[in-house]
Amino acid sequence: MRILAAVLALVLLAPASFVLAGNRGNPIGKPGSKFAKKHPRRNEVNKRVRNQRGRINKGVKDGQLTKDQAQQLRANDAAIKKQEHAEVKANGGYLTKKEKKQLNKEENANSKLIYDEKHPAGQQQQQPQQ
Repeated sequence: MRILAAVLALVLLAPASFVLAGNRGNPIGKPGSKFAKKHPRRNEVNKRVRNQRGRINKGVKDGQLTKDQAQQLRANDAAIKKQEHAEVKANGGYLTKKEKKQLNKEENANSKLIYDEKHPAGQQQQQPQQ
């Protein structure tokens, strides 16, 4: 009988403690709130992804990237964005500093790939006139 009472108490009290614990340390309120969508760490990640997509599109337009190269680079961006969505969902609508740091590392690597694909080794680059 004691075991049944303990299990019943756990089942009834667990959701309340989960809600209370979920709000602790979360300065933004409800998941999906306007503040959550405009969280500065999320904005930084999203801005970088948009910027990289623009660089990829420009590279295709200028003939510096093939469609296959662009497709792979876009897939990398999509994977970063998917990871960002999963982390935001798991953290009540915002990114932790640690997660932002990891996403930035991945974005840095993809940024380097974009540059390397647009500027193959051995190809002479034109220096801007000053």
